[in-house]
Amino acid sequence: MVAVSDGQRPGRPSTAVGAPVGHPLLSVSLTAMMDAVGAHSGAVYLRVAGEPVLEMAVVAGLPRSFAAPWERVGLSAPIPVAEAVRERRLVWVGGEEDMARRYPRVAVVLPYPFALAALPLATGTGVYGAVYVTWPGSHPRELPDEERHALESACARLARRLERAAERNRRLPPENDPLDTGALGGAADALGPVEAVRMVARLPYGLCSLDLSGRVGFVNAAGAEMLGLPADDLLGTQLRASVPWLDDPVYEERYRAALLSQVATSFVALRPPSDWLSFRLYPSTNGLSLRISRARGVSQPRPAGRGQEDAPGRLVSMSQALSLAGALTETVSVQDVVRLVADEIAPAVGSRALALLGARAGRLRVLGHHGYPDPRVVERFDGMPLTAPTPGAHAVRNGVPGFFDSRRQLEHLYPARHATPDGFAAWAFLPLIASGRPVGACVLAYAEPRAFSTHERAVLTSMAGLIAQALDRALLYDVKHQLAHGLQAALLPPSLPPLPGIEATARYLPATRGMEIGGDFYDLVPSRPLPAAVIGDVQGHNVTAAGLMGQIRTAVRAYTTVGQEPAEVMRSTNRLLIDLGAELFASCLYLRLDRERGRAVMARAGHPPPLLRRRDGRVRVLDLAGGPLLGIDAEATYATTEVDLSPGCVLALYTDGLIESPGVDIEDAVAELGRRLGEAGDRSLGELADRLVGHFATAEERIDDVALLLLRSRPRD
Repeated sequence: MVAVSDGQRPGRPSTAVGAPVGHPLLSVSLTAMMDAVGAHSGAVYLRVAGEPVLEMAVVAGLPRSFAAPWERVGLSAPIPVAEAVRERRLVWVGGEEDMARRYPRVAVVLPYPFALAALPLATGTGVYGAVYVTWPGSHPRELPDEERHALESACARLARRLERAAERNRRLPPENDPLDTGALGGAADALGPVEAVRMVARLPYGLCSLDLSGRVGFVNAAGAEMLGLPADDLLGTQLRASVPWLDDPVYEERYRAALLSQVATSFVALRPPSDWLSFRLYPSTNGLSLRISRARGVSQPRPAGRGQEDAPGRLVSMSQALSLAGALTETVSVQDVVRLVADEIAPAVGSRALALLGARAGRLRVLGHHGYPDPRVVERFDGMPLTAPTPGAHAVRNGVPGFFDSRRQLEHLYPARHATPDGFAAWAFLPLIASGRPVGACVLAYAEPRAFSTHERAVLTSMAGLIAQALDRALLYDVKHQLAHGLQAALLPPSLPPLPGIEATARYLPATRGMEIGGDFYDLVPSRPLPAAVIGDVQGHNVTAAGLMGQIRTAVRAYTTVGQEPAEVMRSTNRLLIDLGAELFASCLYLRLDRERGRAVMARAGHPPPLLRRRDGRVRVLDLAGGPLLGIDAEATYATTEVDLSPGCVLALYTDGLIESPGVDIEDAVAELGRRLGEAGDRSLGELADRLVGHFATAEERIDDVALLLLRSRPRD
């Protein structure tokens, strides 16, 4: 069936079944599209009814197993076909480097030179699916206009056909993948004239023809002899299934590389016990020609294949594992892991809902869930003892997976589930084991009864191992993140105290590298007779810097409270750092506020100069006298400067994270900050602060902490 996206989550289509479309619409459209632009492979995806998922309907030019990790993809997945649907536009990937930069997860599984175009199948009323086509790496890096136009026109025509089929309730029957003609009958069928067959038979090296699925269509006598099997035993079989010593991932990778890049590849393999053979693969759009000869000069033996397996099955699980591993390396927090499993893994295995479970203090914890119509069905397990008779607790406690093909099977083993149905019909409870210890469980729920095959159980269990590693890292990250933010919150003032005649606001943004904890600090001290303000920056972004920052802030408060003058506060704090034996330095700016006189007395220790915005909008950089960084010279002195702070003036104190950028001169950066301060007008201090730190607050990466303290002198009553 065809599903439609109209901006809402699509519902399940009508159960009425119309007449089927009269011919293989998708296959014919795809092959015509490929012929029009000279593409060598492609696929058509259709929307899945009731799910935000694309499902591969037909694939041409390559074995379906090559695209196994993407047979079902979530619309939010970072791959070209999903992006084409999300953005309703053609997505062009010009080559291997472009793919690695923009779609690294695809490049991990298919690290070969090829170009790709993905387009949505969309009309004015909805999106019905997507198409991708590929070219060899020799294709121009930019998509020619004529090829772009041909693809867009063909996709528009196919989308209109799908729209009409949906309107008339005409179903699309399953279609065979095109360009897959099956094994050839023999040498005469493959090579034609008898003389050509005789010529091939006389050659001293082996020749073999493979179709897109790797099945042998022809092999000459020399090739059969080198492979060690009669020709009749090879014809119609997959080469790696018939010849066990060729069943090796290295050789499979060369086969994939040749078909996808349409460039000849080669490898050397050991035929037991000691014969080395050279294989040269010549690809085309309908298969491969294989040249086999004796290899020379091979000194180091290569390990033999891993034994006979079903090649497509092994390839699918390997590709899924590679794709998933690449995706999981990008996750950071527990919620990142939940989103990845929900958006990419669950759709790929046909699951409609999932839950990630953890364990703490002997109790089950629901770390996240997705797809359950009633969240309470899952959340009620949070806090349940691990000894409870539930399949989730059993998986976490014992580390043994549970696969339940039907509700009847689940409720037979766990009768308590009779009273708590979740609306699904089959389940996989996968223990998440990291470093030999259980860290949780992944629960996958399916809408229909499902017979889990041995292969599917193995793939799901392997996926669970990768999820476990990511979840273990994420749990540790979340703990560190909470610790860092808790420590930072404890060391910075929770709020600024009110000061008579002074309005104040502050902003703090941690660096995005490391633990997101740093040494920038600020404070207001409501001392008598005159209040004080301070801002500073301790070297580093770690717990040591944060701890030293807390000591400096406490020291400044203490010295201010006992009545020391600004210069003496700086000298005393400097001596304290040296006495503590700290190996870190700190910059600092300290000022005493005299609202009655409209003045501020400042002392500076290697800190960026403050900015003063006057009531008329002019901004001045206060180039204050000062001394060295705190913690360097025990005998250092710090001169003071008195500046005007008349009513309506705004004083901006900041740390270097607000002005330092790679390749930008510090003076230019300070001038730019002053310009933005001057253009802000008479905004509230909160709006002004947000404006000054705006682009830092939304930046994905900050190399340094940012602290900002704004002070405005209010007019006297």
